[in-house]
Amino acid sequence: MRTTALGANGPVVGRVGLGLMGMSAFYTGKGQDDAESIRTIHRALDLGVTLLDTAEMYGPYLNEELLGRALAGRRDEAVIATKWGTLLHRGDGGYGRDGSPENLRISVEGSLTRLGTDHIDVYYQHRMDPSVPIEETVGGLAELVAEGKILGYGLSEASAETIRRAHAVHPVTAVQSEYSLWTRDPEASVLPAVRELGIGFVPYSPLGRGFLTGTIRSLDGFDEADFRRNNPRFEGENLQANIRIVEQVDAVAAAVGATAGQVALAWLLAQGDDIVPIPGTKRVAYLEENAAADAVVLTSEQLATLDALEAPAGDRYADMSSVQG
Repeated sequence: MRTTALGANGPVVGRVGLGLMGMSAFYTGKGQDDAESIRTIHRALDLGVTLLDTAEMYGPYLNEELLGRALAGRRDEAVIATKWGTLLHRGDGGYGRDGSPENLRISVEGSLTRLGTDHIDVYYQHRMDPSVPIEETVGGLAELVAEGKILGYGLSEASAETIRRAHAVHPVTAVQSEYSLWTRDPEASVLPAVRELGIGFVPYSPLGRGFLTGTIRSLDGFDEADFRRNNPRFEGENLQANIRIVEQVDAVAAAVGATAGQVALAWLLAQGDDIVPIPGTKRVAYLEENAAADAVVLTSEQLATLDALEAPAGDRYADMSSVQG
């Protein structure tokens, strides 16, 4: 697999990473086969898929523990990215935003222990806390960099203004936002900002939460607790409208001899060498399919066809206020 630097000052990683969330949280089949999940992580490293993305809230804690077990004896082969800021360690331990340096310190020590490592490569603030100035939060992150507990930090779902303010205090390594053929929002201001500042960009949900693989035609088979059952893009008339978008991706895939998911990832990779998508999967077969997208080449005409796809029906989340910042 090709490699790229994650921003001007970040680590070198494979062009395609691996999101681990679905192994332990929110999706159908979570936690049902940790052995297969660990095999998937090992196979990822074998293929050069080195950026492994987790978070303390996935489980909570279970996903970081899983990754820690998987990397026993192979820590040096991986670039670990994890996230903090959505668990209230100074309160009741429940979910909520806390970007304070005090919460940060508790969070990082817990993650280091669960991951079985003495440093985290990229440490993201998972969601911005409107009650704590970003400058104060980044001051705490800069201290962790100086101590060697984290090698760099990132922001997840941050606005261009927040990114600029953070970067002025201490350079941001990477920004993570939802970005795919059916979520083009970052193109307006976030992507221009990170490129101007030399920050890496990591799209999460690059396959539209599985929709862009072309395999979802109904919610049959989803667990009752599956996050997607309450996602607007998977509901009712929106579901049927969005299937028509995927059918157009399928047509391009047939022309190039690839899967729809590979085409969706290849489109993302064609947007710039500074982009490292992190498709998630629990299975070795799907991991291998996603990694192979690095070799899929789309013509200018095919890219133009994909660029022209209509926007999907429905918001990204049922409550968009939970992600904006």
